Amino acid sequence: MFEPNQLIFLAVVCVLVAGLTFTVTKLIDYLRRKDAESEAKRIVEQAQREAEDLKRRTELELKERDLQERAAREAEFQKIREELHQRERALEKREDAVEEQAAQLRRQEQIVETTQRRLTERLEEVNRRKEELQKLLDLQRQVLHEVSGLSREEATKRLLELLESQLQQEVGALVLKYEQKLHEMCQQKSRDILLTAIQRYAAAHTAETTTSTVDIPNDEMKGRIIGREGRNIRTFEKLTGVDVIIDDTPGVVIVSAFDAVRREIARIALNKLIADGRIHPSRIEEVVAETQQEMDEFIRQMGQAACQEVDIRGLHERLIYMLGRLHFRTSYSQNVLRHSIEVAFLAGMIADELGLDGALARRCGLLHDIGKAADHEAEGGHPKIGADLLRRYGEPPEVIHAAAAHHEDLRVENPYTVIVAAADACSASRPGARRETLERYIKRMEELESIASSFPGVEQAYAIQAGRELRVMVNAKETTDEIAAKICRDIARAFEERLNYPGEIKVTVLRETRCTEIAR
Repeated sequence: MFEPNQLIFLAVVCVLVAGLTFTVTKLIDYLRRKDAESEAKRIVEQAQREAEDLKRRTELELKERDLQERAAREAEFQKIREELHQRERALEKREDAVEEQAAQLRRQEQIVETTQRRLTERLEEVNRRKEELQKLLDLQRQVLHEVSGLSREEATKRLLELLESQLQQEVGALVLKYEQKLHEMCQQKSRDILLTAIQRYAAAHTAETTTSTVDIPNDEMKGRIIGREGRNIRTFEKLTGVDVIIDDTPGVVIVSAFDAVRREIARIALNKLIADGRIHPSRIEEVVAETQQEMDEFIRQMGQAACQEVDIRGLHERLIYMLGRLHFRTSYSQNVLRHSIEVAFLAGMIADELGLDGALARRCGLLHDIGKAADHEAEGGHPKIGADLLRRYGEPPEVIHAAAAHHEDLRVENPYTVIVAAADACSASRPGARRETLERYIKRMEELESIASSFPGVEQAYAIQAGRELRVMVNAKETTDEIAAKICRDIARAFEERLNYPGEIKVTVLRETRCTEIAR
């Protein structure tokens, strides 16, 4: 046990420790309050500084924005001032132009007045000379009567008797002449019928090739089209029957085939696959099958459109489909469907001119090349194949014979075959219809212009009216009217000697004098 002194000491120590602890605690609390007040004061001061900084930045931004707005308004005002200045200058120019035109009008009025005065003087001079000439003629007539001793009636009677005797000798020559003229008129009439039909109908022609190009977004698509170990491209070529050419040409893939229908199906299907992005054998089969159905419908619509354009009714559905296939067939670069439509119109116009059935002639013309739509599926030429098709689907005998004999392979039995053959030749030989004909046509135009340009004094020469007329511009300073007439005759003679051409070529030479003066 503790002794009393120890207990007291312990108690005192405990009291001291407790007092010290309380004092330290109070001191720590005081220090903490001081630190908190100083921290709060610092935070308040910092907030005040930031507020002042924010206020200054805001004021600066407002000043800058105000300056920018002022600059924008000043630029807008400057633009408006410039536009006003430009308008003022334009108005000044217009005023100057109006004043100049007024001055020119005044000068022209003076010129017109002077010209009228001169014309009046010349008219008076002409009237005076006319009166003098009439007096001279009367005097000469009187002298002639006195010398011959014949009256006017007797002189007229003798002259008519002389003319009658000369005409009796020329009667035979006149009969032969008019017979020849009648023959030429018949030929000219037939040419006019053909030319009228051709001029009334002008068709457009398109040239096709054996390849089509398909645009691709990037060269990575080429690898996707080929597929792993080439399975995609093999599947595509097998289903469409075309050759897909993928080379180093950037951005394109080439589809090649002589069958235009298969080539078009392949092109559309490949575009769909590229747009879809899913390229694998099963998807290729789906897209190709879908495209084939769409192409069949498109071909049928093309055939129906051709029938509606030519106004032909009652055709069998199979014939309409075969007509639509002709849209993808070409002959010497000429689209066969457009060629058939043109032949139909030309044949109808010729038949109308001759008093025949124009609707039947159009039907014969539209179906004359129908065999070209199936000549790769059957043996024989397209006239025989076309005649068999038309016979199978119940077409009239005139239509069948026109298809079979329009190339003169058979004896002609009705006039519609001749009309279709003529319309076929007109359509094929129209300038620009076929590539070879177009080249010869252009060469002939160049020869006409080059021959005319080779003459001295010729400045320009233009062949117009498909080569049936040539217009030549000569230099007015180097030539006279007489020289211009001689140049015209020489050019025509040069054409006759150097060129071979059907019909006639009209040569027109223009000589013009232009005088220009500037009033300042």
